[in-house]
Amino acid sequence: MPRIESTAARLAKLGFADGARAARLVAGLTPDPSGASVVEELLDDLVRVADPDLALTSLTRLAERDPAVLAALHADRPLRERLFAVLGVSAALGEHLVRHPGQVGLLAVPEPGEVRAELLRAVGAEPAATEPRASAATDTLVALRVAYRGRLLHLAARDLTGQAAPAEVTAELSDLAGAALEAALAIARAEAPDGLDTVRLAVIGMGKCGARELNYISDVDVIFVAEPRDGADETKALRTATRLAQAMMRACSAATSEGALWEVDAGLRPEGRSGPLVRTLASHLAYYRRWAKTWEFQALLKARPIAGDLELGASYVAAVNDLVWSAATRENFVEDVQAMRRRVERHVRAEGERQIKLGPGGLRDIEFAVQLLQLVHGRLDPLLRRKATLPALAALSRGGYVGREDARQLAEAYTFLRQVEHLLQLHRLRRTHVLPTADEDLRRLGRALGTQVNPVGEFTARWRRHAMEARRLHEKLFYRPLLQAVARLPESEARLSPSAAAARLEALGYVDPAGALRHIAALTSGVSRRAAIQRTLLPVMLGWFAGTPDPDAGLLGFRQVSDKLGSTPWYLRLLRDETAVAARMARVLGTSRYATGLLTNAPDAVALLGSDDELATRPAAALLAEASAAVSRHDDAEAAVAAVRALRRKELFRTAVADISGLIDIEQVGVALSELNDVTIQAALDAAVAKVTLERRAPPPTRFAVIAMGRLGGMECSYASDADVMFVHSPLTGAAEREASEAAFAVANELRRLLALPAQDPPLLIDPDLRPEGRQGPLVRTLASYAAYYARWSSPWESQALLRARFSAGDAGLGAEFTAAADGLRYPKGGIGEEAVREIRRLKARMEAERLPRGADPALHTKLGRGGLSDVEWVAQLLQLQHAHEHPPLRTTRTLRTLRAAVEEGLLDAADETVLGEAWRAASRIRDAIMLVKGRPGDSLPAGAPERRLIARTLGYPPDGSEDLLDDYRRVTRRARQVVERVFYGS
Repeated sequence: MPRIESTAARLAKLGFADGARAARLVAGLTPDPSGASVVEELLDDLVRVADPDLALTSLTRLAERDPAVLAALHADRPLRERLFAVLGVSAALGEHLVRHPGQVGLLAVPEPGEVRAELLRAVGAEPAATEPRASAATDTLVALRVAYRGRLLHLAARDLTGQAAPAEVTAELSDLAGAALEAALAIARAEAPDGLDTVRLAVIGMGKCGARELNYISDVDVIFVAEPRDGADETKALRTATRLAQAMMRACSAATSEGALWEVDAGLRPEGRSGPLVRTLASHLAYYRRWAKTWEFQALLKARPIAGDLELGASYVAAVNDLVWSAATRENFVEDVQAMRRRVERHVRAEGERQIKLGPGGLRDIEFAVQLLQLVHGRLDPLLRRKATLPALAALSRGGYVGREDARQLAEAYTFLRQVEHLLQLHRLRRTHVLPTADEDLRRLGRALGTQVNPVGEFTARWRRHAMEARRLHEKLFYRPLLQAVARLPESEARLSPSAAAARLEALGYVDPAGALRHIAALTSGVSRRAAIQRTLLPVMLGWFAGTPDPDAGLLGFRQVSDKLGSTPWYLRLLRDETAVAARMARVLGTSRYATGLLTNAPDAVALLGSDDELATRPAAALLAEASAAVSRHDDAEAAVAAVRALRRKELFRTAVADISGLIDIEQVGVALSELNDVTIQAALDAAVAKVTLERRAPPPTRFAVIAMGRLGGMECSYASDADVMFVHSPLTGAAEREASEAAFAVANELRRLLALPAQDPPLLIDPDLRPEGRQGPLVRTLASYAAYYARWSSPWESQALLRARFSAGDAGLGAEFTAAADGLRYPKGGIGEEAVREIRRLKARMEAERLPRGADPALHTKLGRGGLSDVEWVAQLLQLQHAHEHPPLRTTRTLRTLRAAVEEGLLDAADETVLGEAWRAASRIRDAIMLVKGRPGDSLPAGAPERRLIARTLGYPPDGSEDLLDDYRRVTRRARQVVERVFYGS
């Protein structure tokens, strides 16, 4: 017992994680004391492997099965190094050797024989035959697996001892898979002998197998192509080829006492799993020419004949190559590329950081970037037509399509990740790409990669560094060479040609690549610190712009803002140091001409983009206090209102960005814009009163109030809304009514003038046309005059218009008196009569017939079209006119609140409210999106596909979602119109 404990301590010191267990295993290896020196010598080499405990366990079991193995290892040092390297990494190959100890001798042979011949002989087939056929006397499936794993064992040994470079390993793995498929095809021929002489069948390797960069355990992607032999019936020949292909796939995937090889995946074939398993060459080409998507041509980059009729396979690859390299000229190539990039990004986000294939900075990141650049530029540059990732990356670097240093770092990261992938899969011979979290597993990985002192910490740090670098480079890979194309570089550094730079920009979604290159040149040229920072920023910004609805507009806006703020110290520093600011700025500039216009006229608003909190809607009281302070700082009314309009511009930008970012919904947008307009009107009114007071040398002898009407009254303003208002005044006690009216008229006119002055800011037009008698009536009336008019002359539409009336600015007491007086008219006791209902319905029908603009599609006009805003609002207003007196919750100026209150009061079905609310929100969102995207108002969904696509993208639809937007809008408004017909028209 003491000796075992002493040995345990010594073994632990040597590097065994479980010294006591290792000591027991060593004791079992040396029952004869004369063999102790042999085991001691073996231990010296064993402790150097990745996992000494795992290696010792497998060695012990192997020695139990074949005691002669220890002497053989002692006598042959190269054999010992290879075997121990494998046993220290791969528990699965250790198990395989325990079952087949005779294969230890394979490791004594430095270079194995030709792999295809070896695997064919293993299944009893003749390698020299034109179409080898397996022997019926052999358990071919088991024999194939044993022979395959013997070759895998030999390759793993050379890989783990550094005798084979990573590129050699992946190439040999691919050749081994091809040989296994050839042997599986020989098995299939033996199973289905009938009709073999009627057909030629080629197996095309795809993916990593086709590119000769396969990993240890992977599905093998294939495509089958067949041709009938001379005189044979094509249908029968294809039926025979399909049987052969199916039998070949089963031979690889079937479970046996030796397990399976791997799955053969034919899902990359035309029409995927829905299409026929086998096609003729002509059928393949017909599909690719007419139906194939860009991702299918990306997959065909890797196509290589690997088994079966290699001459037919070569014909297939030659034929599809012409299509592959012209894919960039196909219609919808840009949209397909963007969809592919989004799909990769979704995978990256979903898989998590420890996924070395699909995680951030993983293998897929690098492979996708390289393949996409090959597709874009390979049409004109044949030197880029490489199948494997690293040779393609090197060719891209030599041609100037990727920066030389970027390519070097990316190649290093890719090689490291492939080595880690191999080590992960070798352990259990299972398909995995997830880094373990247990220290013992990380220790094995670190030691296998040559780290001995702190294998867990050093491996983790190295992996994170490579993943971060790969992710950073992937984000810039498409864009950094675009800067070099317009910059002065040393002659030794290759660069993108102007045509290549334009092709890349087009592929990434830029409509005017020449203009984009001019902007890039203007932003990055020179030796100033500003230009240097822009050269750092732009590769990332260009990528973000490419992900927006309008990349060209985004880049133009960025140049405009940078021209105004570029010399400001904080601007570029903010963008460089705060990624969230730069990313959000790119999204806003590439989405909204309206927001871009606001920002270019108030570029310091960039500071708002830093966080969601900065974009929160400010309380009306805080805005009013700031606006009032601005007015008080200026003696001149025009200057005072200019300051107020600058505040409004900044708040419009805040609201627009919050809207684009999805931080507020359409109702909140309406409230924010309406409150901002109230504040603007109040501040302008203060300036107007001050100016009139100065001019008249006395304060106006009357109280004055602005009554909000229309969408302003309903707290439902859009970005394009005018301010519908009425002006009311009430002479002070003892004041002459004529003098009071003249003063009130002067204030109202000055208010309108100040807010309509030409300026860079969006105007707030004051529209008083809803007043009694419209444009023919006086601009301002006293409260008594309003009451007298409504008592004698009011028509139903005026009562309806007053449903929106609320106090906006001026004398709050007078505003309250006005709305109280209006209540009797808009909320009549007992509700409006049947004649008034008929009059409102007639008015609505006439408006639908007469006010819709000529040529407008009623199904797509958001305001006056079927199921649009007007339909929903008139339903709400009719319910108010009929029931608000008896049901006070209906006494609100807001449409959706009215509908919700009607449901609560039992006046409207909840299902109808849901339908109407959905249509109102859809129409309102589209109207706002039109203004955001185009920078000018519009009420109809655009007929032109490009503009409609921009609006759809802004509303969250994918790049190809323009028709989905149309379908969704038609659906919700059609359902809303059915409710309108029933609830409003009573039909």
